[in-house]
Amino acid sequence: MKKLFTVLTLFGAVAISAGHHEMGHADHEHMGNSADWQIEAYSSAAPAFIGNSATIIGASGKVLRKGSNGWTCQSGNPRPLPEKGWKNAHEAMAVCHDDEGMKWMMGYMSGTKPNMERDSYMWMLNGDMGEDNTTAGVFDKKDSTPGQWIESGPHLMLMPKDPSSLDNFSTDFTTGAPYVMFAGTDYAHLMIPVEGYYMYQPESSPK
Repeated sequence: MKKLFTVLTLFGAVAISAGHHEMGHADHEHMGNSADWQIEAYSSAAPAFIGNSATIIGASGKVLRKGSNGWTCQSGNPRPLPEKGWKNAHEAMAVCHDDEGMKWMMGYMSGTKPNMERDSYMWMLNGDMGEDNTTAGVFDKKDSTPGQWIESGPHLMLMPKDPSSLDNFSTDFTTGAPYVMFAGTDYAHLMIPVEGYYMYQPESSPK
């Protein structure tokens, strides 16, 4: 438990420096949305049988709700927090993961190779705000590789301990099948679309 607390605290420090803030209540801890809002929004990133018992944290690293199932849910949007907070769970890019998934997020946020003991999964049932499928850290469509911008709807992600294990998967996100994001990098992971995946970018749906 001490190890998990240390990881949460470290993530909070990284997240704040990256503009990865959480949403606030009437106190200065949470800037924009209430703690109750965050708990509901972040936990909705996973199926209820996971989210309802997950730990909920914000960008400060503080635990808003202590969980009991080994999963953690939080905002996953590295963009600066709007003054009035996130509009919804999609904009917050709510994500749920286990301890190994936290290690992946720590590596990604700090620009270092994730040091994982095994593969991990992450849920994002509210989708994300979009990024370049080929290059980590590109969050504006105008800066992305032509034809490689994808704003995802609901999906599950496989974060491998060994990114090269995904080398034989396609990077094509227009087929509806699982595909690789950030191929050939330390952050390569498998995107697994579920129902509604193309709701924010219907032009990329299978034809």
